[in-house]
Amino acid sequence: MGQSSGRKVELPRAEADAAASACFLCSPVAGDRPLTIKFSGCYRHASARMRQRLEYALVWVIVKTLGSLPRPLARAAGIGFAWTIYLLHVRLRQTGLRNLALAFPEKSRRERRRILRGVFTSLGRQLAEVCLFPTYTRENVGRVVVYDGFENYERAYGRAKGVIFLTAHLGAWELSAFSHSLYGHPLRIVMRSLDNTYLDRFLHRYRTLHGNTTVDKDDFVRGLLSAMKAGETVGILMDTNMTPPQGVFVNFFGIPACTASGLARIALRTDAAVIPGFTIWDKALRKYRLHFDPALKLIRTGNDEADVVSNTALFTRVIEDYVRRYPDQWLWVHRRWKTRPEGEPPLY
Repeated sequence: MGQSSGRKVELPRAEADAAASACFLCSPVAGDRPLTIKFSGCYRHASARMRQRLEYALVWVIVKTLGSLPRPLARAAGIGFAWTIYLLHVRLRQTGLRNLALAFPEKSRRERRRILRGVFTSLGRQLAEVCLFPTYTRENVGRVVVYDGFENYERAYGRAKGVIFLTAHLGAWELSAFSHSLYGHPLRIVMRSLDNTYLDRFLHRYRTLHGNTTVDKDDFVRGLLSAMKAGETVGILMDTNMTPPQGVFVNFFGIPACTASGLARIALRTDAAVIPGFTIWDKALRKYRLHFDPALKLIRTGNDEADVVSNTALFTRVIEDYVRRYPDQWLWVHRRWKTRPEGEPPLY
């Protein structure tokens, strides 16, 4: 999951990178074999640098094209692009349907397919919004995102002990931090650097247009501790598959899922407020709602490791509750249950 080192590059599985990059547009949709090109009747590996430049050029064209369109057309084009991926990428469909069968065994295959199609509609809609980031201002952002429960954030921020946004790949997660900064509340975003350095710089510029800063996952603990000490706000997506010791097993839809425990450790250590925050598409409003719940009450028993697991489970239950309410807006194409407890068979 680190940056490219100039060695032979293999494209990782799409599901893992979709979660790691936290950006649908920049997530590769290829297999797990090295990228190859056909030349003079034979296949040769493309150089890492050339591959990165080609990927960047393709993404740049898509972003700038969608970003130049009126918002309704940009959304329609973004959804069309996402639906093309849905139709062409068999592995993503298989992963999504497998996850939905695990989470909702009571639903019919037809219902699960409907949910999965909704996921790609949601991703396409968000793609358009990301492309339009440079056009949004403090004056017009209200046409795109409105607050819901902002007083919960204000109350938590007023404690001056730092605020951690507990969020997930649900709705328009890229819009959460972006719109919050446009409204005058910049924050730090925990993210990993993309393997493609050109795309990484490009996406970083978009994410930080209005004062947001980033914390690399490799500097997670130090970055969060300094932010909490300064009374700042940090957004963390904690719904992706992890591996021990960075993750602990807690139930997600009744199935043990290896889940990042860092948020719980930092919150217990600093007494920062943990605020669930999700940017959900509201069909009635025809815009997004950036919703904040009241700060969660942390579990403290005096047993540090047990408290880490208990609070990680608490945070995961919050995410599950939102996913159950908005199943067609969560990233089902990520292999959330890939890591299994010792002795358990794989689920994929």
